[in-house]
Amino acid sequence: MNIVQITPGAGGMYCGGCFRDNALVAALRKQGHETLMVPLYLPLTLDEADQSAGTPTFFGGINVYLEQKSALFRKAPKWLHSLLASPALLKWASKYSARTRAADVGDLMLSMLRGEEGNQARELSDLIAWLKTQPKPDIICLSNALLVGMARKLKAELNCAVTCLLGGEDAFLDGLPPSVRETAWKTLSDRCRDVDLFLPPTRYFGDLMSRRLALRPNQVRVVPNGINLAGYQPAESQSPPVLGYFARMCREKGLDTLVDAYLLLKKRDAGKNLRLHVGGGCGPTDEPFVEAQRRKLREAGAMDDAQFFPNVDHAGKIAFLRSLTVFSTPALYGEAFGLYVIEALAAGVPIVQPRHAAFPELIEATGGGVLCEPGDPKALADGIEGLLRDPKRARELGAAGRDVVAREFSIETVATKTLSAFEQAVRGKLS
Repeated sequence: MNIVQITPGAGGMYCGGCFRDNALVAALRKQGHETLMVPLYLPLTLDEADQSAGTPTFFGGINVYLEQKSALFRKAPKWLHSLLASPALLKWASKYSARTRAADVGDLMLSMLRGEEGNQARELSDLIAWLKTQPKPDIICLSNALLVGMARKLKAELNCAVTCLLGGEDAFLDGLPPSVRETAWKTLSDRCRDVDLFLPPTRYFGDLMSRRLALRPNQVRVVPNGINLAGYQPAESQSPPVLGYFARMCREKGLDTLVDAYLLLKKRDAGKNLRLHVGGGCGPTDEPFVEAQRRKLREAGAMDDAQFFPNVDHAGKIAFLRSLTVFSTPALYGEAFGLYVIEALAAGVPIVQPRHAAFPELIEATGGGVLCEPGDPKALADGIEGLLRDPKRARELGAAGRDVVAREFSIETVATKTLSAFEQAVRGKLS
């Protein structure tokens, strides 16, 4: 099959969607499928070999922004447009990129959802013109639903099926300014009719987005996220024990909840010697929040037992996970999947997660952990303490989770399931 994967880049920031798509493309290529990965906005920042290397970046972030702000710039000469989309300039701009806040980009997001009718129509035409110089795709896969504005013209011009991965779009859209939020949801729902098949990573998120976007039952097929298991080994026995967190270091992922739970544990017999390791992405906008957590630990006299590991590479991530006794990233919002859950389980580390969003589904599927009440540091501390007091049970949960991840969540298995879904979408388009 000839596949095109279209994925937004986050510049200098780590992005779970980029990791997922990059690993999927690599696995599809190994299975013998011609798979082209096309980055949008800014270059991809990855912890494994970049599968988009050598492919131009379309919808260059600088041009997209200026086209939204200036009607005159939309008519800019080709040489200026090309200059602002040059790899060197986008790489430079990536150094200053920060996490995109929905509240700041409402009008731009709405314009992108309008596709060929939006202010970035020129970017879409350029992408299609370039794709026409490549082998004709059987299917195009969009990385998230915020890109569905381009589906209508992609299908019309390239005569191929279009699928779309899902994961976390609801939180972004709900964060848009009230002046555009309702219109954005309606526009997205309308544009979703142009997509042949949506692939949510869990039943939870598939049901949620089906309701909110009025998707047809035959338009949705659950395919979990997967990871490259190369290099993962069972966690080493730790003495003293180590509690770990690995995700973006931000409030939404529950880092402050975990720090509060850790400080409660330090007052209990089971947690007196407990250490805390915090890893994951940390960009400029996250640093004040992270410093507040450090300050909280210092004021409690616990900073000597805590370490932070920002922006580690792939090998560093695996080493980090293998250093843990228990893992928790107690996200506060409706997490669609949580790639960090299966990464921790791949290292044989038992998990404690909130009883909401996708986490109950993942723990039921893997048998690798326990649940606690969401947003409650005491409940989280109690769940962690239960595993600290029962090391045998903790090891059994970690081993069970590792076995299931190896069997059901390896990127090879997920690539096979994804390909089956792609074939369904192609058959549906032709029928």
